[in-house]
Amino acid sequence: MIDLWLVIIAFLWTGYFVLEGFDFGVGMLSPFLGRNEGQRKQVLQTIGPVWDGNEVWLITAVGAMFAAFPAWYAGFLSSFYLPLTLVLAGLIVRGVALEWRGKLEHSSDRAWADVGIAAGSALPAFLWGAVFADVLLDSGVAALVGGAFSLAVCLLHGAVFLALRTEGVVRRRARAAAMGTLVAVIPLGIVALSSIPREGSGAVWIAAGTAMALLAAGGSLIWRRREGWAFAATAGAIALASAALFGTLAGAPMPGLTLEQAASGPYTLNVLTWIGLAILPFVLGYQGWTYWVFRKRISAPGGATQVQRAQTGIGQ
Repeated sequence: MIDLWLVIIAFLWTGYFVLEGFDFGVGMLSPFLGRNEGQRKQVLQTIGPVWDGNEVWLITAVGAMFAAFPAWYAGFLSSFYLPLTLVLAGLIVRGVALEWRGKLEHSSDRAWADVGIAAGSALPAFLWGAVFADVLLDSGVAALVGGAFSLAVCLLHGAVFLALRTEGVVRRRARAAAMGTLVAVIPLGIVALSSIPREGSGAVWIAAGTAMALLAAGGSLIWRRREGWAFAATAGAIALASAALFGTLAGAPMPGLTLEQAASGPYTLNVLTWIGLAILPFVLGYQGWTYWVFRKRISAPGGATQVQRAQTGIGQ
């Protein structure tokens, strides 16, 4: 049961990193790829129907940690109280800016909302990488490298997502942004890969090395205008990097704490398993249906459908 719940928590965190990763990237890129109001609406409408649903993965992951591994939850949140508070502040600012932007009439007010979206996306994108790098290596330098790497990967993932979901000039700019971001992603990834603890298992090293190969492949695919395959490559890279992270944490999720010491009792884990089996399929089904409904590209300004504008609340 302990191993099963580690896998479940790793799955939930991985879903959060993959889905919020492109949310963060789109938010950071929106002021730069959208050069006028219509283009900014086009950019933000790509995440309008899904960004708040993607955050549910974080809530579920942290809740699962609290229930299945209370000592890990307590140690993690208390050790990183300040950066995690800043993560929450960034998510709040971003959420408020996204919800309010379509209701603001003056361009100066919308400009402040754009700043909030970009800053509220960049802060968590950097801090999550910094926090988990510090958990692994207990080093300020590692935290900075991990934060820079996660920030760059989110930018790449978001640019590829925009190239997949938009048309016209924004699509071309998104492809160029993805290619430019690779200049930072690859060197940072090599440094991060070399920092994996030497005692890590072979599976961890394979996952991390494959993640780097997929990031490079994503750049090649976006250059060839294979946006769908490029997005699959960057999503796969994030998933494998997360697998390498939690595979390393399996030995000790926090310094001086083993999984057995951190876990709840067998009865609690058994109850949680039945609850998870009952609820998780509905959650996955609903989110998959949401992405299917909003799978089409967002057209140039004025081309988004009324249904999209009504359901996103952005660009009204």
